[in-house]
Amino acid sequence: MSTSPAASGFGSIADPAPLSLCAREPRVPADRLVAEMVPPPRFDSVRFGTYIPDPNQPSQTEAVRVLEGFAAGLGGAHASGAGRTKRGFLGFGRAKAPTAPAGPRGVYLDGGYGVGKTHLLASLWHATPAEPALKAFGTFVELTNLVGALGFQKTVQTLSGHRLLCIDEFELDDPGDTVLVSTLLGKLVDAGVALAATSNTLPGKLGEGRFAAADFLREIQGLSAHFRALRIDGEDYRHRGLPEAPAPFTEEQVTRAAHRTAGASLDAFPQLLDHVARVHPSRYGALTDDLKAVCLTDVRPVPDQSTALRLVVLADRLYDREVPVLASGLPFDQLFSEEMLNGGYRKKYFRAISRLTALARDAKGLVEPPSDRP
Repeated sequence: MSTSPAASGFGSIADPAPLSLCAREPRVPADRLVAEMVPPPRFDSVRFGTYIPDPNQPSQTEAVRVLEGFAAGLGGAHASGAGRTKRGFLGFGRAKAPTAPAGPRGVYLDGGYGVGKTHLLASLWHATPAEPALKAFGTFVELTNLVGALGFQKTVQTLSGHRLLCIDEFELDDPGDTVLVSTLLGKLVDAGVALAATSNTLPGKLGEGRFAAADFLREIQGLSAHFRALRIDGEDYRHRGLPEAPAPFTEEQVTRAAHRTAGASLDAFPQLLDHVARVHPSRYGALTDDLKAVCLTDVRPVPDQSTALRLVVLADRLYDREVPVLASGLPFDQLFSEEMLNGGYRKKYFRAISRLTALARDAKGLVEPPSDRP
């Protein structure tokens, strides 16, 4: 069903037509990929002090304590020796070079979805005493996209001078990319870069409460000795003590909200899924540039797994950027089939449902309250 202004009847001079994601064809230069390797906007202001541990989950408090100490230990000279003083006091003799911090040079945050792993990972990035240009933060997908854009050796050169590299959602379900990134991380460890990571669950390993540390350490093989695993127990904080997600609105409500909200997009969900199939996932962030809200009509079940995995990436980018999502059609917990929710990518799909549900709550205020007129 068309959602164009003419078809919907909501366009006017006062209410300009909303944007359309389907009309966007972003092109992202390689230097932007490097510059954007910082915590996403949603996590700009997070710190260890803003993480609220669940009092029933002591592992959360312990994780904060360990990560604070890890960050403090990264404040000295680069472990490869960059920045070391070569001459002693008054230039005589040779000063003793600082040694690398004792213990593992990497931490792995091990927990189910919604326990705040990304919050803690971003807090580690913020707490590490180094200039932003010497710290990098990105998802596994963004890191592989960087290698694709720059080439392997150039990526090693670009990141080897960094103090810290944080990788969110390490993709254990892609053996080829896992080997590629593991090799990259080995080069960076040799260059003295500290590492921190979270990961998803391998195919066939079901259950959102299952922890992935053993899989992660096995898949990165020779790097495992460099990581200390921090287990973080808990339930999905996005739904802890919060009201149920709002039911989908009518198509008319969604369309009116899109026309009334400056910077909102309006697309039919099936057409959006077709469009993102033609856009590389590395560009999904650029696809959402400057959006204030995403309005979708005719939300329906995702037809296949390839489409579902693309939707997961898009949901992550919208969540990172705190873009509310207003929708008509089926509720978001009906996006994925039972077969998908019981398959190897179960954890990804539940994360997407969780994040889209949170964004749907954020969008609730975009809808006009019912009129009191009879």
